[in-house]
Amino acid sequence: MKFYNREKEIERLLRIKKASEKTAQFAVMTGRRRIGKTQLLLEAYKNTALYFFVAKKSEALLCKDFQTELLQKLNIPILGTVESFAELFEFVLQLSYNQQITLIIDEFQEFFTVNSAVYSDMQRLWDLHKDRAKINLVVSGSVISLMHKIFENNKEPLFGRANHFFRLKPFETRVLKEILTDFNPNYKADDLLALYGFTGGVAKYVQLFMDNGWTTKDQMINGMIDENSIFISEGKNLLVEEFGKDYHTYFSILALISEGKTSRSEIENVLGKEIGGYLTKMENDFQLIKKTQPIFTQSRTKNVKYQLLDNFLTFWFRFVYRYIHIVEIGAYEQLQIIIHRDFETVSGFMLEKYFRIKAVETQKYTQIGSFWDRKGETEIDFIAVNELNKTIDFAEIKRNKEKINLEILRQKAYEFLKTNPQLKDFEAHYHAWSLEEM
Repeated sequence: MKFYNREKEIERLLRIKKASEKTAQFAVMTGRRRIGKTQLLLEAYKNTALYFFVAKKSEALLCKDFQTELLQKLNIPILGTVESFAELFEFVLQLSYNQQITLIIDEFQEFFTVNSAVYSDMQRLWDLHKDRAKINLVVSGSVISLMHKIFENNKEPLFGRANHFFRLKPFETRVLKEILTDFNPNYKADDLLALYGFTGGVAKYVQLFMDNGWTTKDQMINGMIDENSIFISEGKNLLVEEFGKDYHTYFSILALISEGKTSRSEIENVLGKEIGGYLTKMENDFQLIKKTQPIFTQSRTKNVKYQLLDNFLTFWFRFVYRYIHIVEIGAYEQLQIIIHRDFETVSGFMLEKYFRIKAVETQKYTQIGSFWDRKGETEIDFIAVNELNKTIDFAEIKRNKEKINLEILRQKAYEFLKTNPQLKDFEAHYHAWSLEEM
């Protein structure tokens, strides 16, 4: 699959590189695994950068790899055996006194495993050489909690050293439509919804789908649920390193959220234990879930739901983790049947999320959310407000437009507006959104 999108990120990366011709630049790029960080950096710098991958092996072997990279890219051999990354880093910093150098260090958080003293060494060397160096240092990492610790914890040596931060996001909905059109011009709305729902716009997943010819909903389901599919173990591989030895509790919470148990009390009733600390870590440290509440509700309300942010993980916990007993006996066809059977039901949530994300991408609104009361009597799928031109959009979202009753939506909106008098002068618009509007 060709390289899609990321024009804004590439433009910014090139501006930073240009600035490094005069003064040292230090950029940090984070984002979940498979999101496309490495591919973006290599695309932006087109073989003009030194690329160093921090694999899980000894520091001496990593230094040998880095020496090979220096020889291949800059034709600069380093005589003798070098077993300290700090020594090589200082060599590159001094080399950049006389020439601009871009250095990419990928999976930067793995130095915690290799030699955690590297971070202190880099801080010392950066402070010593940055005023003379013409270096564009870009470090990238996929373990969000560790990257957060390295650069945002004021007790860590590299705190305050980076001057550029990237949080790489999934492909936007328009890009997914562009990609699917290129590979399947006659796709149906359900195919687009499946692509969005299963991949969430994660670049590597989209590439795997397209390269394997999975361009319809049925092909995607059958391709993902197969004994040779990477997607079977992907959820566990993504999160075990983040969560550590207590991952079973985290997994149980995420599984319950994926199944629709979205309040803390519901989850605690099932697990029989207090989970406040787990929820806080998953929201703030791991950035996997989001606390949601009705739009325009005071922040102290107890009317709170939790939402899994990552579409693929929502799918994985809802089907693969939940039915792991089926996976363990290799009955993949049976699991395929279950997903085909339940797709129409679970895709309703995917569709609501699709339209909310699409609204965010338009940048037309100042607030976007939904509404529900504690009694469950009034629920509105989509509310978006533009406080500048004083307009408010209400939408009911269902797969089948024929099941949407705009009069009922107006009645719900009336109840909502009664409790939000600050919106009484806003011009209201009412929408029926379905698969047809994707």
